[in-house]
Amino acid sequence: MPLKNTPYWRLSSFYFFYFASIGVIVPYWGLYLQWEGFSAREIGELTAILLATRIVAPNIWGWIADHSGQRMTIVRWTSLASIVVFSAILIGQSYYWIALVLLLFSFFWNASLPQFEATTLQHLGEHSHHYSKIRLWGSIGFIIIVALLGILLEQFDARIVPYAILISLTAIWLVSLSVPESASRHLSLAHQPLRSVLKQKEVLAFLVICFLIQVSHGPYYTFYTIYLEQHHYARSLIGQLWALGVIAEVVIFLFMHHWLPRYGIRKVLLVSLLLSSLRWIIIGFYPQSLALLIFAQLLHAASFGTFHAAAIAWVHHYFTGKNQGRGQALYSSIGFGAGGALGSLLSGYFWLTPGPTITFSLAAATTFIAFIIGLRWLKPSN
Repeated sequence: MPLKNTPYWRLSSFYFFYFASIGVIVPYWGLYLQWEGFSAREIGELTAILLATRIVAPNIWGWIADHSGQRMTIVRWTSLASIVVFSAILIGQSYYWIALVLLLFSFFWNASLPQFEATTLQHLGEHSHHYSKIRLWGSIGFIIIVALLGILLEQFDARIVPYAILISLTAIWLVSLSVPESASRHLSLAHQPLRSVLKQKEVLAFLVICFLIQVSHGPYYTFYTIYLEQHHYARSLIGQLWALGVIAEVVIFLFMHHWLPRYGIRKVLLVSLLLSSLRWIIIGFYPQSLALLIFAQLLHAASFGTFHAAAIAWVHHYFTGKNQGRGQALYSSIGFGAGGALGSLLSGYFWLTPGPTITFSLAAATTFIAFIIGLRWLKPSN
């Protein structure tokens, strides 16, 4: 059994609570900001700030981790700092105060996941294709919190959202204390210089694809809950739709360790991009159809699940030795950071004019461009 010597439950628990925090932030943070009285443009800007630090922070922390080998030490301290900083959100609700808190909070919060990803892959060693068996617990954490909070938000107003975030952040820190550091010391020193890796056309194409697919997720992550409320869906049902998407993701994670070796990373990435385009078209044009929204949520298995699992494997293959931490950091900063921030910012500007349908259509076009890039520049052997 490939996972028998891996601290499976400790690694899985971290993912559970980390993605539980995302299960609060992604579906409900925009709702909280709307409840505080912010406009669509301001919501887009504040969400972009939350993501923008991923452009810089993971690379700073990745450089420190790759040189010190103390990945879990960094995860523990930045997790604690994120609790302390985010607590300040309870002090004031002005635009600039919230912007400052989010900027500082996300600098620490965005540090931990790339280093934890590298630690998990080091524990797995040659069995890295089993990553999805551990990562699926993050999806389960997301499902539970998004469904539970959807029900609670029908009984209470959105003021409970920051408290739910603080509870999940505290759980992340407590679990991080139990995860062993030792795996970070077994890293092979055989690797290409990072500059040489980044000069490869295929590497550049992959990073552009990661950027574009996260740009396309901007309207979904920033406004999906608000969008469905505008079409008179109950908050509990909205929570269930969010959960359904991640349930589909969990099912996919159960099979990825078979599919990646069988079909190859390139094919999985390309199919994921095509299905992502279909998903955004459905959401943009058919919000009144619950059946089609359910189908679109099932496609989250592709737009996030298969794409992310394949991307993690791709980074692990190309960024070897001491470059592993910085490779994961680049994937996070260029995709979830720069791509996610730009997607949130643009969706905030486009949401009222020209409107949600055009905004999601642009998201679909963005993923199709990413598909063309992958078709042209990613090597068939992968």
